[in-house]
Order: sequence, then C-alpha cells, then structure tokens
Amino acid sequence: MKNLKIKEKINKKIPDHIAIIMDGNGRWAEKQGKIRAFGHKAGFEKVKEIIKFSVHNNIKVLTLYTFSSENWKRPKSEVSSLLELFSFALKNEIKNLNKYNICLKIIGDVTYFNSELQRCINYAEKITLNNSGLILNIAANYGGKWDIVEGVKKIVSAVQDGYLNIHQIEEKIFSQYLCTNSLLPVDLVIRTGGEKRISNFLLWQIAYSELYFTDVLWPDFDQFILQDAINDFSIRKRRFGGIIKD
Repeated sequence: MKNLKIKEKINKKIPDHIAIIMDGNGRWAEKQGKIRAFGHKAGFEKVKEIIKFSVHNNIKVLTLYTFSSENWKRPKSEVSSLLELFSFALKNEIKNLNKYNICLKIIGDVTYFNSELQRCINYAEKITLNNSGLILNIAANYGGKWDIVEGVKKIVSAVQDGYLNIHQIEEKIFSQYLCTNSLLPVDLVIRTGGEKRISNFLLWQIAYSELYFTDVLWPDFDQFILQDAINDFSIRKRRFGGIIKD
C-alpha cells in the first residue's frame, strides 16, 4: 500500500465492523473502452486505499466481498483474471499487512481454488495471524446461503456426536458455526455501483446492519465517500427492534 494522503481522523461515532460489496469494476472499465480485467486491477488499487483509511481511523474489522460463489458464472477469462489478481495480492501485500499490523482472514469455500492459491491463502493467514490491528476479512468464493447451510451441517454433526444438545441451539449458538464466528457484528454494509440489493452477502450476519448504497462505481470510490457513509451511519438511531427514548 503506497503512502496516501488521507483526511483527518473522523471524530464521530464510527462502526466497528464495515462490510463492503465492491461493485462496478467491469462497468467502470467498459465506460473507458477497456476490458473488464482493467477495472478489476483499478479496483484492487482502491482496496489498498480503503484499507489504509480503515487502519488510520481505528476501524476494527473490514470485510470485503471480492468473489462471490455466483461469480463462477462469469466468462472464464474474467474469472481467471480475478483469481490471478487475488493470488498476486496475497503474494505481494504480505509485507504491508504486517507493516500496518493487519490480520488477514479469508471466508468462503476455498476448496474450489487451485492448490497454489490455497497455499497462498493459508500462508497469508498464518503469517498475519498474530497481528492485533485491523482484521481484514476477505470473502472469496463466499455466499450467504452457503455459509448458513454449512453452519447447519456443522450443528447437525455436533448434535449427532453428542457435543451439542438440540435444545441448546439458539441464535448465539448458531452464529458460532458460521464463517464469521470470531468477528464483531457487522455495523455498516456499503454497496457501490448503483445496485440496491445484498446479493447473497452475509445474509445471517447483517440482519440488523445499517445499509448504505451509492451509485459510485468501485474504482471511483474513495476515502471521502467512505467517510460520508460513516457520517451517515453516525446519525442513525439503531433500535434493534426496540424503542429509543429521547
């Protein structure tokens, strides 16, 4: 991550956990007459800027939706370029992750990736495991429905093996069987690119998250727009189904 000029630290209430659906790389490239892979590379540079901002402002967890379980439906050439970029990032950003005390976590079904990429993932997670700053949570080959189904399988197995009584199962217990079991709850979900849907992202985890949508395509997203989203979050009244008295 290059040294970037960033705004002064925000003084308002900030979310502990921000999750971003980074949409619009392909459309951004097409508007410039470029191939979609060009947009993904530009999007990667934007990721580094947003990570730097998150570190500077003491955000505890940043989850980025980089590759969904549905993205395999895209043209093979685009999928290949996305996975090559992912591998490149894992290999070349380790020093910066350690420099900024960032702990990297990957959520999703990584068994679909080739052995080299899986080795890169395992190494990157291992080498940053003891870092105590920002938790950078990358959703790769991830789907919210898949996460829930896998959680159900694990619970069924625990019950069958006698480790868990069926009457013990409640929301808190179920959450412990999801990919995000060790993370703080998601406070704010941001989606770029103009679409206003969740697209199978963290379906269980964002039941009470605040949502923020912007028409800005991901490569044009920046720290100023992120700060606007955080400012908007800071003035919202989060009731969680209850009533807030003035």
